[in-house]
Parts: sequence; C-alpha cells; structure tokens
Amino acid sequence: MSRRAWPLALGILLAVLLGALGIYLYMKAVPYTDQIDHGPSPEAQANPYLAAEHFLRQQGLTVSHANSLDILPSLEPRQNSLLLFGDRYNMTPRQIDQVMNWTRAGGRLLFVAQSLWDEKAGQSNDLLLDRVQLHQSLSKDLKDPPPNSENGDDPYPKLTKLYLENEDAPAYAGFDTAFHLEDPNNLAQAWANSAKATHMMQLNHGLGSIIVVTDADLWKTPAIGEYDNAWLLWYLTADTHVTLMYDTDHDSLWTLLLRYFPQALVALIALVASGLWHAAVRHGPVQAPAAKARRQLLEHVRASADFMLRRNGQHSLLHALQQDILRRVRHRHPGYDQLAVAEQWLVLSRLTRQPTRAISQAMSPRPKQRLSSAEFSRQVAHLQTLRNAL
Repeated sequence: MSRRAWPLALGILLAVLLGALGIYLYMKAVPYTDQIDHGPSPEAQANPYLAAEHFLRQQGLTVSHANSLDILPSLEPRQNSLLLFGDRYNMTPRQIDQVMNWTRAGGRLLFVAQSLWDEKAGQSNDLLLDRVQLHQSLSKDLKDPPPNSENGDDPYPKLTKLYLENEDAPAYAGFDTAFHLEDPNNLAQAWANSAKATHMMQLNHGLGSIIVVTDADLWKTPAIGEYDNAWLLWYLTADTHVTLMYDTDHDSLWTLLLRYFPQALVALIALVASGLWHAAVRHGPVQAPAAKARRQLLEHVRASADFMLRRNGQHSLLHALQQDILRRVRHRHPGYDQLAVAEQWLVLSRLTRQPTRAISQAMSPRPKQRLSSAEFSRQVAHLQTLRNAL
C-alpha cells in the first residue's frame, strides 16, 4: 500500500468505528421524562397564603389584599370577611374600636390570638384579644383529661375536631396544639378542640361574628393541603368577600434600597460628598507652592518656626523669647538676677520704655493650657517688642 493510501484507510476505519459506536449508544439509550423542582415562585415566597387564596377563588369567593386598616371604611360590613393574619402589636385602641364597630355592623372578623394571658397584670399584650374577653394560655399548663373521658379513645389527639350538625364525623384541622383558648365569661357560640386544648372559638358581636384561632399556619403553603384545613378556611368565610391582611410591617425605602441597590447607594453618597467638597467655602485663596529653585531667608525662618511650633508647642517658643530677653537685659544691667521681681520689671520698663503692666504680662510664667491663635500672636508681639528695644 502506498503512503498516500494509508491516511485514507485510517480515515475510513475511524468513520466506521464512530458510526458503530453511535449505533450502539442509540440502541442502548432509553428516553425518560424528569421534572426539575426550581422551588416556589417569587409570588409564592412573598405570599405564604397564596395557595389558600387560589383555593378560595376556586370556590367562587372574591379575595383581596390589604396592608393596613385604612381600607376598613370602604368595606361594606355585610358579606365581607376580614382576616387578620399578620402581627397586630402596633394596633392602637382607636383601630380596635374601628374593627369592633365594623364587625358589630355585620362584618365577619377572623384573627389570630398573639399573646398569653397574664394573671397578675389582668391583661395580655393583645388588645384585640382582651377586647373580645378571651384568654390564651399554654396547653402544657392544662390538667390532663381523666383516663375514662371520651377523649381517651381519640385516634387523632393532636388534630382539632369541628363537629357540625347532621354530620356523623368531624372535620379535622391541623392547629398548633401548643396553645389553648379560654372563655371565662362563656361568650363563645362555637368552638373546636383537640384532645387537650381549644384552638378555635366563634362569638357573636352585634350583627356580625368574631372567630379567634390560636394560629394560622395551617392555612399557609403547604399545610393548607393537609387534613380539612382548606375546607375549614372556606367554611369560615363562605358567602363573603374575603380581605386578607398578613403583612402589615413593611420595609422602609432606605432598607429596600440598601438590600437591592447597594452599589447605586454607594455611588450616590460619593457623588453627594464630591458635590459638597466642590461647593465648600474656602477660608482663603489657595497659595501656590514656590519654585524649588528660589527660596528666600524669610521662607526658611517661617518654615523653621512652623516646625518648632508643631514639635515643641507654644510654651517652648514663648519661653525661648523670654530667655533671650533675660540674656540681653543681664548684659545691659549687671546684677539683674539679684533684684526682686518688681525691681526687675522696673529695670525692664526703664530700658525698653514700656509700662510695667506690659512687662508683667509678657514676662510672667504662662499657664499650661493652649492659647488661642490671637492670644499667642499677641504674646509673641509683646515679647518681640521688648527684645527689639534691648
């Protein structure tokens, strides 16, 4: 075989091998369908009651959201249900009066008890719960039922049972069994219990009704699909328009900007700082640096004085001037050191033709505190005047 035929033969052999491998893989490959779970949608993450809303709409109910009680005047009490599933710790007495008046006029109110009853204080931190005269406590603090009671054979002790007329079996709901509702004044018209505690009560209020539950987590996703949780929510809101409030605490604009646009905030702060620096008022014209090839003696003296002031402080410079004055006066008046202080100031006054008061202010020891710029300049000027006069 010639040298030219070898590459052609190798190419044909390689193509045959690749084709055989492809046929083999095709015969062995088995197609299948797989589902990839990308988790809940952003809408579901933002609204834990999204599945509950869809279920109620499927039952023919109208469901809307509200972020505050400002919508209350626009809600017709009759055939409207108000579901308060969010925190209510910032609720004012005036807002509670509005809610109770709306319910008395025919509205249906459903809310979650949010605080335990304090026996010593005679109240709880939930003003709305106190207004309807119901108390919430921990189920663990209750006494266990007698062994021979009707709950002793309960197959589902942790589920809440709701008994309806003309029904043989109760409806089961998955309330949190850690809490218990009490009705000390026997105001409740209906209730639902687990084996040990009560988790839902219904009271009449004027033309309307109030439903209090220990928690609303059973209507969140995915718990709403368990037991009769979805049916119970529909049963409590049937034949009404539903307004749901579950998130009354909103992040401020600054918090949202910091969370989603941190780079833009940094750029904005830098831009504002640059603008303020550019618009700042200067205390004087900018002094251009002198050429290095031209330095005068006065510039060297000024630089030396600035260095000594920064390094040694004001008092060292004043002391140096005072010592220079004393050396000169000793030279002109022998025996100056043996004189009293008053006589020394008289000698200085006679030699410099300055009043003794100025001599006293200039030559007296200075206190340790730092002098103002004006006072320091004035003191230096007095000492230089004395020194020049000698």
